[in-house]
Amino acid sequence: MVVDLLVIGTAISLGPLHNSAFILLLASRRGVFKGLVFLLSWLANLVVVVACVVLLTGGTPPDHHSSSSTAAIAAKLAIGAGLVLFGGYRFRQPPRPYRPPSWTARIDNASLGTAAALAWLLQPWALVGAGAAAVVDADLSSLSDWLALSGYCLLASLSLLVMELYTVWAPEAAQARLHALRTWLEHHQDQLVVTLSLLAGLWLMGSSIYALVV
Repeated sequence: MVVDLLVIGTAISLGPLHNSAFILLLASRRGVFKGLVFLLSWLANLVVVVACVVLLTGGTPPDHHSSSSTAAIAAKLAIGAGLVLFGGYRFRQPPRPYRPPSWTARIDNASLGTAAALAWLLQPWALVGAGAAAVVDADLSSLSDWLALSGYCLLASLSLLVMELYTVWAPEAAQARLHALRTWLEHHQDQLVVTLSLLAGLWLMGSSIYALVV
């Protein structure tokens, strides 16, 4: 479970779409507050998903090769296969000039509520679902599993947390460097999406197949 959550959390954190939107929020009016609301909403989303899974399992992992355990592994396998297929499809598409989504033009006037809603809309739900399937194996009687779940939520939010703190402590330097980062992300979005989809998908498939046969 721990390695699965490490891979999934890293893939979530590095996603280009929500990071680009977050940088735009930070550069807008009251950007620090909007960024904080986005970050807290993003983190709350992850915590809610983890909490729902834990409530369903009672904090006790299902027996190995039981129907519940096999269903969770099959879900991870299906998500991994979907990510690989999606990454392969995007890889075969001809390069397209980057066009920012129309909603990005309205971010400067976005309310705090809109910033919170964006965090939920921009979540990479396939990866969040894979994380939920991995959390099924969490044993809440173990301190290490508590730490693993907490670390997963923080890791999946790490890029946002770093950018928020950078903007708070060094606003002028952050504005210039985050603008350059956003430009780079926008022009390499397809490559990043393909790479993250393939790597995360292959890992989920491999670990799921191993868990099914062992």
